[in-house]
Amino acid sequence: MRKILIATAAIGAISLAACSEQTQDTTEAAASSAADDMGDYASDAGDAMDNAGDAMAGAANDAANAADDAANNAADAAANAADAAENAANDAANEMADHTDSNPNTN
Repeated sequence: MRKILIATAAIGAISLAACSEQTQDTTEAAASSAADDMGDYASDAGDAMDNAGDAMAGAANDAANAADDAANNAADAAANAADAAENAANDAANEMADHTDSNPNTN
């Protein structure tokens, strides 16, 4: 009887060890899968941050270019206005010269 109990206990221990090993393997596989998923999520988050940084850099570059264009346009407009004013002053001087002898002391 004692041998039967020992044999039964041994079989029970072996069965329990087999179940424990299977449970351990399953747990390790689940943990490995979760770690892989977390790595993928972290990589995706890093890619999203890179893309956002690129988009912000592009937007800043576009804004700088727009400001540069606006400054150039303003400078061109000021130069054109100065040229137009100079031309108008010359036209006025020429009209005055046409109606006088061009000598300011005699007119």
